[in-house]
Amino acid sequence: MIRVGNASGFYGDRFTAWREMLDGGELDVLTGDYLAELTMLILARDRLRDSDLGYAKTFLRQLETCLGTALDRGVRIVTNAGGLNPAGLAAAIEKLANRLGLAARIGYVEGDTIQRPDALSANAYLGAFGIAACLDAGADVVVTGRVTDASLVVGPAVARYGWGRDDLDELAGATVAGHLVECGAQVTGGNFSFFTELPDGGHRPGFPIVEVHSDGSSVVTKHPGTGGAVTVETVTAQLLYEIGGPSYLGPDVVTRLDTVALHPDGPDRVRVSGVRGTPPPPTLKVGVNNLGGFRNSMTFVLCGLHIEAKAALVRGQIEEAVGADGLEFTLARTDHENAADTEAASALLHVHLRDGDKTRAGRAFSAAAVELALASYPGCTLTTVPGDATPYGVFTADAVPQDAVAQVAVLPGGERVPIAPPIRTAPTAQDEPASGGEVAVDGPTRRGALGEVVGARSGDKGGDANLGVWARSDAGYAWLRAWLTVDRLAELLPETAPLTVRRYELSNLRAVNFVIEGLLGAGVAASTRFDPQAKALGELLRARIVDLPADLSTEAP
Repeated sequence: MIRVGNASGFYGDRFTAWREMLDGGELDVLTGDYLAELTMLILARDRLRDSDLGYAKTFLRQLETCLGTALDRGVRIVTNAGGLNPAGLAAAIEKLANRLGLAARIGYVEGDTIQRPDALSANAYLGAFGIAACLDAGADVVVTGRVTDASLVVGPAVARYGWGRDDLDELAGATVAGHLVECGAQVTGGNFSFFTELPDGGHRPGFPIVEVHSDGSSVVTKHPGTGGAVTVETVTAQLLYEIGGPSYLGPDVVTRLDTVALHPDGPDRVRVSGVRGTPPPPTLKVGVNNLGGFRNSMTFVLCGLHIEAKAALVRGQIEEAVGADGLEFTLARTDHENAADTEAASALLHVHLRDGDKTRAGRAFSAAAVELALASYPGCTLTTVPGDATPYGVFTADAVPQDAVAQVAVLPGGERVPIAPPIRTAPTAQDEPASGGEVAVDGPTRRGALGEVVGARSGDKGGDANLGVWARSDAGYAWLRAWLTVDRLAELLPETAPLTVRRYELSNLRAVNFVIEGLLGAGVAASTRFDPQAKALGELLRARIVDLPADLSTEAP
């Protein structure tokens, strides 16, 4: 097997994780994922200020503390921290190694940049074979730009086992392994619905390791003595994160998530097997960030009686002052009746303004809000001080032909090796959503929170959200599959009712997954939603009180 660890799930993850993973036990490869849709926008703005930037600067500081240890122990490092400038990060690592007196062989992968004159950034999601080429050439450190997150694990596995483009099941198995560890501690108990059942209560989960075998099967685990846990349920939760239908599209393979089998393999060990793959699509996904305009926000505190009337008064006054275009008002009814203190008696009115005119969205708006302090509703106060507008980005996704992207592996010696696209591709048919409700469920019920019997994990994909829900037993899944339809979801989460919602069943995981189109508008950077990345959507669903089957167990499996 090849033993691949992860030390970063996003730009801003636990700074000490690289050190912890290297010191915690045996590894062959240590990976770090730094890129998300929002991160690419942040890096694009960095590079506008300084053309030498465009990469995750935090990674360099982390590497300074542990590069020598990794070289001494023969642990190879693979990261997408190169962002928009992998060559720049590779050069910075070279300087760092020289300053530390270390001999490090550095390779990098480029070619993901797509020319879009009006965009802040446009990057194709590359695959794993450029990473593998760098490792085959002896690289100690491999830096990439925008590759798929799972490719950070698939690449080392390709290099170890010599898989080719037609080893689709093996590539699919490694893709699942990569997807499971790409978000760091989320697979070891982080953000887990049943965190109170973890041995340490979810206090400090360790970072994950995946042992990938030559047939593409794997075991998810973590270093001994670290917090959290690796169970079938923690793995299920991460497997459901930010997915769509059963066909999980990638640049090297389409992975069939409905073939994944999870089985306990000992304490803090879960075996992943049975994964099947089909040829990749003829196109690559391209993530595009554009400047959407400018935004500003002010929040009013509404205390006591007549909350709705107070909110209506503010709305009318703000619209009269700056005009209605681009304004958005959200009233959060956090107030409690007959409360004994101000905070418990108060609701919050969030006022957002988005506009292409920085002046209108700036002080003109925030000053207009502050000027109401003595001329509006009784008890008028704000939680925010007047501020200027800030730019926001809009994320969109499209596609380009695989053979239109010139992926290049730059080997440690400087040789530039073109990475050919897949020889065999196939158009991917749209997965057919499942309606649910096919089985009638009868018998006594009791009122209780849905989360007593199911777990959930939710997240964002551009302007869409995904919401995966899993049952803790076969009996629970039989009920969940029949009961939780799109219509039922609309009843429980009314904001989804006017939207297009696709529902998929993953019986091998005892799960259903919903893709909610347009819930996040133009994406996280532009969203004014209270939960702009839909991270809490699953927990909102779990908190709804419903009629549960009386005989359905609430105990942990």
